[in-house]
Amino acid sequence: MSIVATIQARLGSTRLPGKVLKEVCGKPLLQYQIERIRRSRLVDDIVIATTTGVNDEPIVELGHKLGVAVYRGPEDDVLKRIAGLLSEYRVDVHVEFVGDSPLTDPQIADEIIGFYLKHRERYDYVSNGMELSYPSGMEVNVYPAAALIEAEKLVPFDDPLREHVDIHLSKNARYRSCCLKAPPYFHRPDIFLEVDTARDFEMLSQVISHFIERGKEHFSLSQILDFLETRPDLVKWNQNEERRWWQFKNRPADV
Repeated sequence: MSIVATIQARLGSTRLPGKVLKEVCGKPLLQYQIERIRRSRLVDDIVIATTTGVNDEPIVELGHKLGVAVYRGPEDDVLKRIAGLLSEYRVDVHVEFVGDSPLTDPQIADEIIGFYLKHRERYDYVSNGMELSYPSGMEVNVYPAAALIEAEKLVPFDDPLREHVDIHLSKNARYRSCCLKAPPYFHRPDIFLEVDTARDFEMLSQVISHFIERGKEHFSLSQILDFLETRPDLVKWNQNEERRWWQFKNRPADV
């Protein structure tokens, strides 16, 4: 059984162009994410899913430099891009990540994957991101590749929602979904560890720099939260940014 993680990444973001290759302490954000996912005990391989556009060539070059496979597909039809990748690489279990989340925690990823493997006869889709309970940027979606390949064929080619991927499983009654909520200490839906805006980048830059300057090449979500307890100003720094994905999630009252 092949368990493959994909990272959706492109440079054409309208809110913060080139964000996945922006550097902190001399390293692109996408590289941080790749190195963190590589610490997973359950992921067999990683594939970057980028576009066929010439502007995304630097992402391909970074993938080659790091020894990571790269698949190129449509820019706007992300559903087709990911379904095509899963077919080409003959993936069995898909672990879906987005390049907006460079601080992916591999231990949390393994917990989600492990839960799916244990309950795969019961669920078609397991995620910790259907309802916002973990800090944003810690989302992990796990499901059989065959389910997304099937779902892609059912979505009309002119459907604007083809720019999204996992919602075609999580929001479709055809598939059995399970949302895993954060344990008490990790229940911080008020913290945003994603990079969608300039303020997000400034916030994450300070978080990453704090650990790198102290010689910590890897740091967990628990350590990040311990640090942010001492820096409430950073937590507030990007709390009021508009999040376009809110329409797809259940938000608790404390967000």
